[in-house]
Amino acid sequence: MLDDRKTAILAAVVQEYIATAQPVGSASIASVPSINVSSATVRSELALLENDGYLVQPHTSAGRIPTDRGYRYFVDNLARPGVLDQTSERQVGEFFSAAHGRLEEMLHQTSNLLAELTHNAAVVVGPRTEAVAVRRVQLVGLSESAATIVIVFANGSVEDVALDLLPGDTDERLAVASAHLSAELDGRVLADVENLEPSGDADVDRLAAATLVQMRSVATAENVYTGGASEVARAFDAVDVVRSVLHTLEQQFVVVSLVSDIVNRGMSVAIGVEHGVEPLSACSVVVAPVVVEGEHLGSVGVLGPTRMNYPQALATVDVVSQQLGHRIEEG
Repeated sequence: MLDDRKTAILAAVVQEYIATAQPVGSASIASVPSINVSSATVRSELALLENDGYLVQPHTSAGRIPTDRGYRYFVDNLARPGVLDQTSERQVGEFFSAAHGRLEEMLHQTSNLLAELTHNAAVVVGPRTEAVAVRRVQLVGLSESAATIVIVFANGSVEDVALDLLPGDTDERLAVASAHLSAELDGRVLADVENLEPSGDADVDRLAAATLVQMRSVATAENVYTGGASEVARAFDAVDVVRSVLHTLEQQFVVVSLVSDIVNRGMSVAIGVEHGVEPLSACSVVVAPVVVEGEHLGSVGVLGPTRMNYPQALATVDVVSQQLGHRIEEG
């Protein structure tokens, strides 16, 4: 544990580096009213903080910048979720008040909202539909050999997936199969459905069984939405870092695993190498679970450089996750 003076100096370095992205010198820190010591004393303390791994000097003549350890101490001991300014709070409230229509569109727009508010990349992981009750199923014929399955879930999400047809699968047969599936699945979650009751028509039962298989393939997939990739691109000077970060954000499985792992570890902030995704070692991730009726159904988070504004990111992610959970609960 750092003493009060070192703690205050470390906090001042972190806050100035977040604001300026420039190495911080002793003269700048000595001018901070709360420090109240000479430049010589600040230089001595900076050297000790560097020896202990909280700061690093990128060049001999430059000031210091925080290390991952320095940011972690700042987040754990100094940074608390800030309070959203009135403009941002009003923007979040108006967004969710006006959010209607398909859940997928709302989740996508939520990622854009987070990115706009924090100036970082945003990630929204939606609920798996296998745990959401089915409201209606409809088979829509596209040709003699293909149809689309449209599934409407109780939380407002809508999924569609292709289905192969056999000769004789007419629109009338598709309509009967749709009615049978809707009656069988209405109010049930797919994870609990093993088999369907027979309809009395072998061809309808074949279509229904094939439809259930396709529905399960869609329902077990994670829905992830990212926004603000351009914000991340502007945050780094090195082209290779930008390329690596953007490429990783395009990999849905990696993003979902990253967010889920952080939440499952009980963390709200993962800094640098802490999250274990090497291409994102220059980034921090701030996440919060989306809870609906006591159940964790998704997550929201922001990803940006390790010098991100942690109090503001924590506050924004917390407010958005709560509002999103309330909106999903309302249906």
